[in-house]
Amino acid sequence: MAGRPAGENEAEPARKRKRRRRSKSAKQQAAVASAPQGGSAQLVESSLGERKGHKRSKKARHRRGLQGRPLTSGERQPAQQRATDGGNGRSGPSASNGQTASQQRPGQRADQPRAPYVADSEPPAPLYAALDLGTNNCRLLIAQPTRPGQFRVVDAFSRIVRLGEGLGASGRLSDEAMERAVEALKICASKLGARTIRRSRLIATEAARAAENGESFLERVARETGLDLEIINRETEARLAVSGCSSLVDRETRSVVLFDIGGGSSEIAVIRIGDSRSNRLANHITHWTSLPVGVVTLSERHGGQHVTPASFEAMVQEVEGMLSRFDSPPVEALANGASGSGFHLIGTSGTVTTLAGVHLDLPRYDRRRVDGLWLTDDEVSAMQARLLSWDFNARAANPCIGPDRADLVLAGCAILEAIRRRWPSTRMRVADRGLREGLLTDMMADDGAWRRSRPRRHQRGANAGSQEGNKA
Repeated sequence: MAGRPAGENEAEPARKRKRRRRSKSAKQQAAVASAPQGGSAQLVESSLGERKGHKRSKKARHRRGLQGRPLTSGERQPAQQRATDGGNGRSGPSASNGQTASQQRPGQRADQPRAPYVADSEPPAPLYAALDLGTNNCRLLIAQPTRPGQFRVVDAFSRIVRLGEGLGASGRLSDEAMERAVEALKICASKLGARTIRRSRLIATEAARAAENGESFLERVARETGLDLEIINRETEARLAVSGCSSLVDRETRSVVLFDIGGGSSEIAVIRIGDSRSNRLANHITHWTSLPVGVVTLSERHGGQHVTPASFEAMVQEVEGMLSRFDSPPVEALANGASGSGFHLIGTSGTVTTLAGVHLDLPRYDRRRVDGLWLTDDEVSAMQARLLSWDFNARAANPCIGPDRADLVLAGCAILEAIRRRWPSTRMRVADRGLREGLLTDMMADDGAWRRSRPRRHQRGANAGSQEGNKA
């Protein structure tokens, strides 16, 4: 070996490795040729695994890395992953405690489905539920608190049941209306039963409040669905409507007239905000009223399918007569001077959201574009005139109205017009929210859900042994 040329020792290991690979390849081919059917694939896979193990492991790590990236807004979680997330509606690994989906739990095999990992020191946000059984609709929201004063909707349900149909003439809930409501409430009960709810409140409003058989109907609901609904009074209804719209009142606003046009009643609240604004907007209510008229009752009295300018004006005057008995400050006092910059209207009902959808010419109703929208006084007048010019079929064909509301929308516009005449304003804000949002806001505030902050990522290790929430 001492007599070999320089560099030969360096080349020899490479030649030996090549000879070994050629020899091994030949043996593998011979074994494949002589192996029985079904055994060759296993032999080849084993040999390739020995030779390319490092490449396969690298690719496997790469694949796991892709699986663990946070979901974008346009992606949906797999159903299995959502199920393993405890139903809390998290949108991906980034919504947990910073661990990616590729990080395994102790004892978990690599081929098992990976669920988002939540540290013991950071429990998921609790769920709250609110149900509103009104004269026209049955609505449910399930949500969890997020930032102070806000929450994230996990599940929702809404169906037109027309519980108050015929109530004005008979004073009782009809069998058909009660059956429709019970069927909708069964769906709500199934949604509530599928999740762990920390706190819920289930209410019924004007139809159950005014009907002779309202209490017996709720007893039937409890028997058939297991849901225990409470009938709230009109003052509570007005306060809940205000609570649900708190985030839509700007800091520079000094006074607001908020109205909720329902199916059987309409709640109106005068809100005056001084220099010190309370965390609960309902605390600033100075005057409120509940008119015993809504879109269902008014359309049944005056006709909702064929509405003429004369019949529309008759509806407006009926509501104006009710408002004349409401003792509230003059609009000049609310507007803080001639400019009126500190005063505006807020409407929370299907009537104002429908007007907004028609104004935006939406091909399909979109809550994200409607909720919080500002409409000028001229725009509201133009939309009301446009709807009044349409016949029933044209209203039913509009995607933001539909056949279920086509006979109700002009009655709602008449109530809105009476309110606008009583409190003229240069602008109105549209709220696609109401009693359910007010219920959720009040429950979360009462529980202090927004006072407890979760530990930051760098604090988790230090706080792992403590289960107490920090005060914000």
